[in-house]
Amino acid sequence: MRAAVIPEAGAEFELVDRAVPTPSPDEVRIAVDACGVCHSDAFVKEGTFPGVSYPRIPGHEVVGRVDAVGDDVTAWSEGDRVGAGWHGGHCFSCEPCRRGDFLQCENADITGLTFDGGYAEYTTVPAEAVAAVPDDLDPIDAAPLLCAGVTTYNALRNSDARPGDLVAVVGVGGLGHLGIQYAHAAGFETVAISRSPGKESLAYDLGADHFVDASDTDAAEALQELGGARVVLSTAPSADAISSVVGGLGADGDVVVVGLPGESVPVDVQHLVGTRGSVSGWGSGHARDSQDTLEFSSLREITPVVETFDLGEVGDAYARMMENEARFRAVLDV
Repeated sequence: MRAAVIPEAGAEFELVDRAVPTPSPDEVRIAVDACGVCHSDAFVKEGTFPGVSYPRIPGHEVVGRVDAVGDDVTAWSEGDRVGAGWHGGHCFSCEPCRRGDFLQCENADITGLTFDGGYAEYTTVPAEAVAAVPDDLDPIDAAPLLCAGVTTYNALRNSDARPGDLVAVVGVGGLGHLGIQYAHAAGFETVAISRSPGKESLAYDLGADHFVDASDTDAAEALQELGGARVVLSTAPSADAISSVVGGLGADGDVVVVGLPGESVPVDVQHLVGTRGSVSGWGSGHARDSQDTLEFSSLREITPVVETFDLGEVGDAYARMMENEARFRAVLDV
């Protein structure tokens, strides 16, 4: 099989021929159709995630078909359309797992980090990390939903917002353009906030009811004029963007951060105290969360905006993603 490998931390991608992997008893082998290129793949590329061993095949937005199953696997069969996301399996025995909180597993695997991922024609994945993919979702469209999709969808559905509540999405990019679609489909009064005024028409096309140009408007004031936000989903990886919307929260409002800035975030605690507000974080989801995301996306015809690349163009795909030039997700058509 062809595979795009990082031979060591900081090295460039190498396209190599490898033997097709054999699944262990508790794994399935996936014949990969598509794999998204995510900013978190930089953890492997640059060696900034502790414990990554090399050489390593990145990729945690994997979509394909089950090609083979391990001897102990009963939940999946050859030919099943499946996907695998960031959460690459759990131990079932630590305290969070015993309570069913698999995303907080103390010994969790990560697809494309602790084991080889989807930048290849085949990959093996623990059976519990696999999600079913609806038949009507194209693999190219489904791949980004296994990271950007499940992150935004899961964050919103686990918030306290209810249909009709004011929900804002900060950023109209790789995460935000999906967050706006999910917020609209969930029945929220949806506000798109961006420092790029050229994205206003796109935001409305995605389902936003309001657009705030944060380059010349105080976003917090704009949210208060609309009645105060119950939830602000912050997808932009900017400390300033996060702190700028805290003042826009209404009573019991929450700024939910899914886009991680590289620096600390100053917070107006006085406003939080006055509104019983909060600033929280949300990260991804396990396989059932991914499957819920895919099923909801299929039901409401929610798809990402993508650029596609051949596996041999992985370096170009990664560079466009890292330089924030991809509109809005880069996907390898394997």
